[in-house]
Amino acid sequence: MFGIVRPCTHRLGERFKAEWMAHLCGLCLALRGDHGQFARIVTNYDGLLVSVLTEAQSGTAPDARRTAGPCPLRGMRTASVAQGEGARLAAAVSLVLASAKVRDHVADRDGLLARAPIALAARKVARGWDRAGARTGASLGFDTAVLVDAVDRQAGIETLAGPGTSVLVVTEPTETATAAAFAHTAQLAGRPGNAPALAEAGRYFGRLAHLLDAVEDQGADAVAGAWNPLTATGTPLAEARRLCDDALHGIRLALREVEFTDAGLAHRLLVHELRTSVDRAFGTSSCGHTATASAGQGGNPYAGGPHAVENPYGQAPYGANPYGGNPYAPNAPQAPGGPGMPPPMGPGGGGGGGLPPQRPRRGLLAGCAVAIGLFCTCQMCCTEYEGPWSRERREPLCDGEDCCDGCDCCSNCGCDDCCCCPCDGC
Repeated sequence: MFGIVRPCTHRLGERFKAEWMAHLCGLCLALRGDHGQFARIVTNYDGLLVSVLTEAQSGTAPDARRTAGPCPLRGMRTASVAQGEGARLAAAVSLVLASAKVRDHVADRDGLLARAPIALAARKVARGWDRAGARTGASLGFDTAVLVDAVDRQAGIETLAGPGTSVLVVTEPTETATAAAFAHTAQLAGRPGNAPALAEAGRYFGRLAHLLDAVEDQGADAVAGAWNPLTATGTPLAEARRLCDDALHGIRLALREVEFTDAGLAHRLLVHELRTSVDRAFGTSSCGHTATASAGQGGNPYAGGPHAVENPYGQAPYGANPYGGNPYAPNAPQAPGGPGMPPPMGPGGGGGGGLPPQRPRRGLLAGCAVAIGLFCTCQMCCTEYEGPWSRERREPLCDGEDCCDGCDCCSNCGCDDCCCCPCDGC
């Protein structure tokens, strides 16, 4: 999957994670329903923002969700997924976005696309996606010609751009395309008054998408000799970061002008997670907590970090904890017994019970068979799974790859008291 808004599910929290997955799966199934199985490969994280914005304005209607069947990417579980016009518009936009990305790779002669027969086939697929997106868009009252026109103009603009050209001239077609897509969600939601503000948010989002893609690809493009907007226009990274920060601020201001029914997920993605995407691209961090402070201190305001304050009690007002932090942690040393102390729990102690017996490990061949099954159904990457040999519960390999080092201070979007919230009082 591609896209710049790639949220860590650990940061989203249970509510927003469920909603985000509903829109992601809804986009995937809308692509399959309207355009066939092969179209599902264009499912992307940015396209689902169209579905999120539509629902945020109209609210979750009773028929806005349906139960989807088991899917390997969900660990063969059923799920409640989004459906309706928002998901279908997201599918149309995703097809056109994917078409543009394929054409860009063909123009850059990336990898196998440097071979003429493969490039020809890729162009044919891209044209098919353009037509499919246009059909779906027309059924929703959205003319995808503005998206296709932006894609077509991009090549000519890049040809003319050179040192001294503003990089915003290069990002203009992407800004125009995303502005149109964001604005149309207001029509689908029955709130036409939101269209100007959403168009503004979409324009800034398109700018961010283009700039962040250029930042992330600049090194590889230099090695491959491919065209890069920052290199071609001579835009330094400091200026690119300034433009990105300005776009973040613009999105935040534009969203304040939009009338939402439930802005929770839209705000989480377009304010918090988008800030994280910018920091990730530029190799910085948006979170004020370190891994130690978050995991070990539970949000301790006296822990290290830019928001830390001096501990008025010094290092340890009552002496060091002889049990290394939490005496109730699973592996913490136990306090020695003494007069009046109850006997230890577990086998041989007065408390009875004890830990449940562990399941026996699988053998080599059985574990290999299970590992192959987990890998082929994507459970190892996308959902919690049982270790093939150890039988222990494990986190998915891809889940949380973009996590902010264990910081969950904004998991519930508590803007009033969250020290790493970038909202400025939202």
